[in-house]
Amino acid sequence: MNTTSFAALGVRAPLVRALTAAGITEAFPIQADTLPDSLAGRDVLGRGRTGSGKTLAFSIPMVDRLGGGLAGKRAPNRPVGLVLAPTRELATQIAAAIEPLAAACSMTVTTIFGGVSQHRQVQALKRGVDIVIACPGRLEDLMKQGLISLDAVEITVIDEADHMADLGFLPGVTRILAATPEHGQRLLFSATLDNGVNKLVKRFLPNAVLHSVDEANSPVAAMTHHVFEVPTNEAKRAVVHRLASGSERRILFTRTKHQARKLAKQLTVAGIPAVDLHGNLAQPARDRNLATFASGAAKVLVATDVAARGVHVDGVELVVHVDPPAEHKAYLHRSGRTARAGNAGDVITLVLPDQRGDLAALMRKAQIKFTPQSVTPASPAVAQLVGVAAPLVPVSESAPNRPAAPARGRKVSAGEGRTASGGPRSSRAKQGAAAARRGEGGSAPRGRRRTDAVREAEDRAPGRSNPRKAEGPTAGRGKSTARANSTARANSGTGGQPKARTSEGSAQGRESRSGNANATGRQRAEHGSGSARQGRGAAPAGSTGGLAGFSRSGGGPRRRRNG
Repeated sequence: MNTTSFAALGVRAPLVRALTAAGITEAFPIQADTLPDSLAGRDVLGRGRTGSGKTLAFSIPMVDRLGGGLAGKRAPNRPVGLVLAPTRELATQIAAAIEPLAAACSMTVTTIFGGVSQHRQVQALKRGVDIVIACPGRLEDLMKQGLISLDAVEITVIDEADHMADLGFLPGVTRILAATPEHGQRLLFSATLDNGVNKLVKRFLPNAVLHSVDEANSPVAAMTHHVFEVPTNEAKRAVVHRLASGSERRILFTRTKHQARKLAKQLTVAGIPAVDLHGNLAQPARDRNLATFASGAAKVLVATDVAARGVHVDGVELVVHVDPPAEHKAYLHRSGRTARAGNAGDVITLVLPDQRGDLAALMRKAQIKFTPQSVTPASPAVAQLVGVAAPLVPVSESAPNRPAAPARGRKVSAGEGRTASGGPRSSRAKQGAAAARRGEGGSAPRGRRRTDAVREAEDRAPGRSNPRKAEGPTAGRGKSTARANSTARANSGTGGQPKARTSEGSAQGRESRSGNANATGRQRAEHGSGSARQGRGAAPAGSTGGLAGFSRSGGGPRRRRNG
């Protein structure tokens, strides 16, 4: 590896001290190759594999050149340095690399990306920032709102340009670059120059100096690739749990967000602390999980391809493709989370019998030679890659969660009750029901017949469910009406009907006007049926009607108190 010092390459002393404080004393090949041109202000096209040190290759010259003449030039909403990145994770990682260098030159940095409120970003721009690290989508939004201007940008960096092309971001990148001054310096870094990246280069970097470190899509020499064959999904799960049990950091890649979330939970329950990273997580959750992994509080990160280019965490010794990726570029970028910056690392791909053909084609395109092995959790090859197993961390017993309100369509338990619209009863409705059970007085809600209120109270009794939504105030005549009137007269001695003014009254009033279920209600009341469609029935024989005739827990009739 090239051992050229940064001072010898022309980097200013404050930046050299900041790099030394971070333990970085020698330049990597792509840094040594590109820094002389980028520090001189030339446009640079850097092509190299993932993990080759590209972030510092553009961070150092940007801060070095801008930091020398910024005194008094900082203006609100007009940054002088711009870095474009395809993902929020990558933007955050780039900011973490640039901020110590910028601080050494009294410069400020902020990030701009979607998935979070733009308020903080807008406030930072209003205060004035020197360098903006942005994802194209949110940056264009702020440009359209007039909250940021790029007419003062002196240096523009496009990082992971090939990934932006894969994500369909190149049209937005083109519009953003067109908004920057033509005379500004531009640095573009990409693993490949295909898929539209070459068109971007021809338009905006026609005279760029090309520096290529390693062949495009070439595997990393310090990376060892393993292919483990497993006969079934059950066997694969057992091997995955064994591989995750090591004491050093490891990243497990899955195809879907659901699989990532599920596997992280299973590992944690098994005593292996794990966090997940995927597109369904809000940005604060992504940041929190990534920080947990980087700090070592969790040694396992279960991720989808969203993390394949955005996670730059030192000390990842093992990458496991739980599910092989769909194409060879994804394989290389996933695998590039280990063996970074000259360190060694291992990559494992688990394959089922029906995946052998697809994996062979993928590895051929990735220029990876492999010898498959059939393994079990106890295989020596697995044990060697696990290394020293970390002690299991028991999951602490937490207090049981308070049960949530019943979801729409869920079966309602006895005594729970629902409104006429199908939702859970309100607290006022429950209070009214309790008052009815105690025999307390109250007047019937306005606009509702007394027989309706009695019938609803009967149907809300334990072991009963609510009346059909379509039942109207005229439903339930005949014997049911006689019982209801008898109960109403009896209750009048105790102050009348319970006051339970809820959404049921208005909902049933509206539904009753349709009159669609009157016949059904009459038939059910006349025959005294104990069951009806949707689990709703009439009051049981022998009931005096109303909640006053039932105990809440017993479900059977009880003697009504005299007024």
